Amino acid sequence: MNKIIISEELNNLRLDKALSLSFLDYSRSHLTNLIDNDLVLVNGKVEKPSYKVKIGDEIIIKELDKKEEINIKEEDIKLDIVYEDEDIIVINKKQGMVVHPAVGHHEGTLVNALLHHCNHLSGINGDIRPGIVHRIDKDTSGLIVVAKNDIAHEFLANQLKDHTMNREYIALVKGIIQENEGKIDLPIARSKQNRQKMAVDPVNGKKAITYFSVMNRYYDYTLIKCRLLTGRTHQIRVHMSYIGHPIEGDKIYSKKKNRLYDEGQLLHAYKLNLIHPKTKKEMSFTCEIPTYFNEILAKLG
Repeated sequence: MNKIIISEELNNLRLDKALSLSFLDYSRSHLTNLIDNDLVLVNGKVEKPSYKVKIGDEIIIKELDKKEEINIKEEDIKLDIVYEDEDIIVINKKQGMVVHPAVGHHEGTLVNALLHHCNHLSGINGDIRPGIVHRIDKDTSGLIVVAKNDIAHEFLANQLKDHTMNREYIALVKGIIQENEGKIDLPIARSKQNRQKMAVDPVNGKKAITYFSVMNRYYDYTLIKCRLLTGRTHQIRVHMSYIGHPIEGDKIYSKKKNRLYDEGQLLHAYKLNLIHPKTKKEMSFTCEIPTYFNEILAKLG
């Protein structure tokens, strides 16, 4: 049995919406099904999915201990492979591809493609995220390294932990950044207003540091390079939005209209430096920014 008390940020939302924001590992349809089957009580009573919750409402879900099953299957999806050996594989992920299956994204992910391409992947992160050491957002393109065995996975994970794996991004942000370079040191936590977003939170946030440098300035836009010292969810997007320079195309963190591009943030992981888990040699990978990104820059010219 699971219980929540409705807080201010969920006030006046539909019951099914409030539950979907409170239990992110479950789909809204699954939670709606529980409501329809009288397995959800609001202040001791059965309500409809459309019921508007109020501050202080006590919500009890009788059966939420069994998560929806996600069946992962191999898919013959072409991958842009930058490097591969028996321990690691480096992929240039295209914009729009989800990294691993989750509720609502069972197919078409990087993991589905990897299962078809690779005979073995690390099992440290379980069946849902085999080989996945780090992630980049669905609409962020660029380099991601995947581990083919547990030894490689642990070695790469330690590099992330001690900040010896270098990851650099290129982004087009709104507005003119006057400084040629800078450091953003602002802690990040899940947003209290929207549980599907992240936000700068000085009290509850985890340490998050982003370094940036200006590559070019256009009329009302700035092209920047970003280097992550930490790897919080949506870190660059949150940091740049917070200082008043959201990434063009970002549908979540850009308050202003995306005039140039509206298919996802113009953010590309173009460079990745790491120590190989077996040879212990430093390796550096780069990949060009995608064609659609270049076309936007050409228009700004």
